[in-house]
Amino acid sequence: MENIRKSVFKIVTASGTGTGFTVSGHNQVITNYHVVKGEKVVAVEDYKKDRFVANVVMVNPEVDLAFLKIEGFENKETDISLQEEIIVANTQKVFINGYPFGMPYTITEGIVSSSSQPMGNRNYIQTDAAVNPGNSGGPMLNEAGVLIGVTTSKFNNADNVGFGIKHLDLIKEIEDFSSVENPVYSVKCNSCDSYTETESEFCNNCGNNMDISIWEEFEKSHFAQFVENALTELGINPVLGRAGRDYWEFHQGSALIRIFVFKRDYLVATSPLNNLPKKNIQELMTYLLEKNVEPYYLGIHENKIYISYRAHLSDIFTDHVDTVKENLKNLALKADDLDNFFADNYGCEMAIEAKEDM
Repeated sequence: MENIRKSVFKIVTASGTGTGFTVSGHNQVITNYHVVKGEKVVAVEDYKKDRFVANVVMVNPEVDLAFLKIEGFENKETDISLQEEIIVANTQKVFINGYPFGMPYTITEGIVSSSSQPMGNRNYIQTDAAVNPGNSGGPMLNEAGVLIGVTTSKFNNADNVGFGIKHLDLIKEIEDFSSVENPVYSVKCNSCDSYTETESEFCNNCGNNMDISIWEEFEKSHFAQFVENALTELGINPVLGRAGRDYWEFHQGSALIRIFVFKRDYLVATSPLNNLPKKNIQELMTYLLEKNVEPYYLGIHENKIYISYRAHLSDIFTDHVDTVKENLKNLALKADDLDNFFADNYGCEMAIEAKEDM
């Protein structure tokens, strides 16, 4: 089951996080529609914390499934198989794989409470395994690593009750989409199984009503536009840095950078650099107290060294806007230098959030 993690991905959007995965024989990343709703381009993070830009190429809101395409990606490592003939039985073991609450990859074990639980117009797999926000779109597997469903927390309003889209529903979506040669963002019509690529209130094939809001993308705030312009100038694709509404998280070299709004009034950028050393801590404390790194601040929280920057949100509407942008960009570069400095000169271990330099 451990190798499964190579086939399971964190899906990161401007609205939050979810889970996606690949299955043998197919290159698209599979997830829930509600995970990517309002987005046409998202970030996909693998088990090594590497992020890739993915285009949303198919959505089926009724089934709550979506397919993502990563340019140049070939699915060579997956251990998740998809078998039409697999039998799902009540009380059999089930394993929920994913990134609950955006945290690191986890596997949760449970049993199938119902192999065909009717809800709305469809039947779902019901399980007693813990399903939390962030697990949505991940694989539900049996003990052999065979897919039995796609986790969805869409209806998960009670403890110890989780639901999954049946594997047969996914197989149908994959088979129908296999005929699409040059996939772009398209919406599945469940009346005739065709795809509509252009914004429309009706299916181009059968005339069935379609929800035009499915084509709408979330509008970025002025603050988000400011931050993402700074990231672009830093050479970072903003899509890869998004971690929620008006929240960004990315690695500059080895250092993890977080940018967010604090108490509705402040732009804050911060980076956890290193753990405090076991020895010679006095020399380090002297450095932290005496070293001037303005406009940034060095501090300690829970035995970890941080560098931070704060500016009032009103500053991005004034003549100070360019200064704030430069300070924001330079904090990322400074953090990448300092974590190595503290490691080399004071024996400080890198923070757990750090990414190993390649």
